[in-house]
Amino acid sequence: MRSHLSRFANDENFQESMDITHLGNVRLLALIKSTRKHGKDFANEHPEAIIIGTDPNIRFEIEDCTGPWTFEPNSFDYIHMRFLLDSIDDWGLLIRREFEACESGGYIESFEPPSYLENEDGSVTDTMAMGQWGKLFTEDGCKMGRSFEVYQQGTVRAALKAAAFVDIYEQDFKAPIGGWPKDAYRKQIGEFTRIGFLQDPEGYLVFLVHTMGWKREQTPVFLAHLKRELRSPKVHTFYRQKVLWASKPEA
Repeated sequence: MRSHLSRFANDENFQESMDITHLGNVRLLALIKSTRKHGKDFANEHPEAIIIGTDPNIRFEIEDCTGPWTFEPNSFDYIHMRFLLDSIDDWGLLIRREFEACESGGYIESFEPPSYLENEDGSVTDTMAMGQWGKLFTEDGCKMGRSFEVYQQGTVRAALKAAAFVDIYEQDFKAPIGGWPKDAYRKQIGEFTRIGFLQDPEGYLVFLVHTMGWKREQTPVFLAHLKRELRSPKVHTFYRQKVLWASKPEA
């Protein structure tokens, strides 16, 4: 699920960007029928299953996950969240609703990144577009009263524990951006991620630029620098992803 309240774009071009970005990343880690597939793959391989989401994809019901839930209690054996970031006003309320909707012994899984991009070799500086990326979103979140620091603050884990989910597991990943890694698998992930960013970088900034009060000419200049850095083999950046999964206690 993704909430429509996010300040990222939600048009077809941006959705394709997000799909490409997720292609190379680790899929589902929760132990549900030994499946490690994203929604589309899971639906294709398990035609007997009914896949429901709140984002237009597969057989989807378009809903606001931050509003009242219309799903029956104890009706899901698996609930997946990804890249909700600043979309959620009250993580505790969202997780409690998911606990109610999850059946006994069912699983919940969350993928959340920080907003900032990192590097370990000094190839990205604070004056570069990639170096400014996370600061822009963090500042924007503060102005709007929503946090982009879900990853850093351990928000999801705390909410899972408070909602009475058990067997909470956590794993951190580094997702490279670009083909700079020497390892073939990580190189492939990096290429997917870079293509995803280049597909629609404007979509990430569509609301931010209005909140930050940028002048009309600032956005294309910033994006030009960002795209050049994304294409440069000298820039070795990555972002982190925190994956959490837990289960609802058996009745």
